[in-house]
Amino acid sequence: MGKSESSSCLPDRNKPAEWLQTRPGERCLIRLPAADTNGAYSVVEIVSDPGDGTPLHVHQNEDEYLFVLEGTARFALGDRVFDAEAGTMVTLPRNIPHAWGNRSDLRLRIAAVCYPGGVEEALRVIAGGGLIDIPALAARFGVIALGPTPF
Repeated sequence: MGKSESSSCLPDRNKPAEWLQTRPGERCLIRLPAADTNGAYSVVEIVSDPGDGTPLHVHQNEDEYLFVLEGTARFALGDRVFDAEAGTMVTLPRNIPHAWGNRSDLRLRIAAVCYPGGVEEALRVIAGGGLIDIPALAARFGVIALGPTPF
C-alpha cells in the first residue's frame, strides 16, 4: 500500500479539536468525521449535562452504537425505556424510534459511532447557530423527528 493509500482514511491531526454547542446542556466533538473514513463511519463524543436529552427520532440511513463512557444514560428504544451505565454499549438500529438522555445528577459522556457516517455534519450546522429550519435539516440527513424526549 502506498503512502497516499495508507493515509487516506486517517484523520488530519493538524486540525484543532473543536467542541460544538448543539443545544443547551450538550456539547459534542466530532472525533472522526465520515470524510476521514470514506463515508464508512463517524465517531462523535458527546457530553451531556443533567436533564439533557434528545427528542424521540428515527435515523433512516445509519445505525448508531452508543458507548457510555461516564455516567448513566437513559434510552428509549422502540417501546422500551432503560438505563445504561458507564462501560455499556447500546445499539440503536436505523428505522427504530429512539432517544437518549441524562436523567442523573452527574455529567454524562458518550461516544457515538454512526455506520455509515455522515449524519455528524448536521451537528456542525446546528452549532453554527442562526436561523435553522430543523425539519428541513433533519430531512436532509434522513432523520425523522417524532416528538419530545419520552422520559
